[in-house]
Amino acid sequence: MIKNKKPQLIAPAGSLDKLKLALNFGADAVYLGVPEFSLRSRVNYFDLKNTEEGVKYAHSLNKKAYLTFNIFAHNRHIKSLEKYIDKIKKINPDGVFVSDPGVLSLFKQRWPQANLILSTQANCTNYKSAEFWRNQGVSRIILARELSLSEVKEIRDKLPDLEIECFVHGALCMAYSGRCFLSKYINERDANLGDCSQP
Repeated sequence: MIKNKKPQLIAPAGSLDKLKLALNFGADAVYLGVPEFSLRSRVNYFDLKNTEEGVKYAHSLNKKAYLTFNIFAHNRHIKSLEKYIDKIKKINPDGVFVSDPGVLSLFKQRWPQANLILSTQANCTNYKSAEFWRNQGVSRIILARELSLSEVKEIRDKLPDLEIECFVHGALCMAYSGRCFLSKYINERDANLGDCSQP
């Protein structure tokens, strides 16, 4: 049973300045990622150096910083991610957001101690799916944005030991949690690699 029931306010950070603003103005945590592996590729100004600075800044305030690896990975991503995970370990983020089973398994293989958090991109819409992901080593589920409060409550009731996160503001895409192919079809910009043109 999870003892701390106080919710966290987690905000996105597209740059180091935005990260500091979010934390200074009340966010309990931030999430950020480098463009190659993150769904915020066009509004993302992080590299390895300022990612490390951002995580250190959050920790200096006794707050948390999570890194996003929530793209639907292609083979080229897997090859570069293998090397990247070893660098990320040294930065010591509070957790990593993943959606792709291959990315999840790679983290488990190369960094078994990583705190794995399931991204909303994985479309977790029911308690059996949440249970499956928990059994894969995920500590928190960011539920699909399309769920009602009663559905969220049922998942909470069935899995009281699992952390749950919900979107309360921001993009609510016209596809299951951003799995949209319109942008790629219309404008050759892939939403599932973080470059959605919001058609």
